[in-house]
Amino acid sequence: MNFKRKLIAATLLASLGVAHTAVVAADTLVGVSWSNFQEERWKTDEAAIKGQLAKSGGSYVSADAGGSPEKQLADIDGLIAKGAKALIILAMDKDAIVPALAKAKAKNIPVIAYDRLIEAPGVFYITFDNKEVGRMQARAVLAAKPKGNYVMIKGSPTDPNADFLRSGQQEVLDAAIKKGDIKIVGEEYTDGWKPETAQKNMEQILTKNANKVDAVVASNDGMAGGVVAALSARGLKGIPVSGQDGDFAALNRVALGTQTVSVWKDARDLGREAAVAAMALAGGKKVTNSVTWSDGAKKIPMNAMFLKAVPVTAANFDVVIKAGHISKEAACKGADKTTGPAACK
Repeated sequence: MNFKRKLIAATLLASLGVAHTAVVAADTLVGVSWSNFQEERWKTDEAAIKGQLAKSGGSYVSADAGGSPEKQLADIDGLIAKGAKALIILAMDKDAIVPALAKAKAKNIPVIAYDRLIEAPGVFYITFDNKEVGRMQARAVLAAKPKGNYVMIKGSPTDPNADFLRSGQQEVLDAAIKKGDIKIVGEEYTDGWKPETAQKNMEQILTKNANKVDAVVASNDGMAGGVVAALSARGLKGIPVSGQDGDFAALNRVALGTQTVSVWKDARDLGREAAVAAMALAGGKKVTNSVTWSDGAKKIPMNAMFLKAVPVTAANFDVVIKAGHISKEAACKGADKTTGPAACK
């Protein structure tokens, strides 16, 4: 009988513990609005955010806008209605998202612009140094092909990152362009960062230039995949192509020699830091290690955090394997053990 009482008591305490945990979690609910899950890396970001929130006593709720700015506004309304105490927003459109900021402000809900700039007072901006990412992309392609016809495949026109990246790329290429060593024979934005759009744009540029293209500075790995497909179809497989994000397929292309560089932005770090910032802001605290930044188009001073990226080429290919980002088997699949990266031998 005594044992039964202890068992009942233990069960009741466990129930109370679960209920208490739920209440605490509800007090620190963090809502995440994703523009879409098209890119492989967002799943890595999400896992990092969830993991850090769990460690910090917070909880996670999210919505996927599926590439629709209109749906993203409705999604954020829904996250607010669910009781989110902080919002992490990967904006589909920097301008269309503005009405959501007013609703969050009215309820004193802090907003974190995740990876993509939402330039507005009071928004906390967390990303990698995108101008430097652009520089890294251009440096790697320039080293591989110091002269020739270049194509610039840019990101979405509604995402400020597209122009930050392009600005960094230009800084590196400018001297060679002015000298006449490099000629830009095609330059296109890519709506929604869609690989299929990048492929179509690349195909049109190749046709316009009678396939006389020597290098492509593509602004992310998904688009680089579309570019490589277009090049391969024209028998141009293997010319220098850049990307970013450390997508598994892109890293394998580096090993195969069809992509020159993937600038790896460790999404695990970004997700973790965003979750830490969300918990701090939800509790009315300042985010440690943040800086004041005002380099956006509107020059609005914002609190921000910038993480460092790593350009991954055949020369330092082992960095992503040693970091546990990708297995050697996945990274090196199909790579030539004689001409491929040393890490694949």
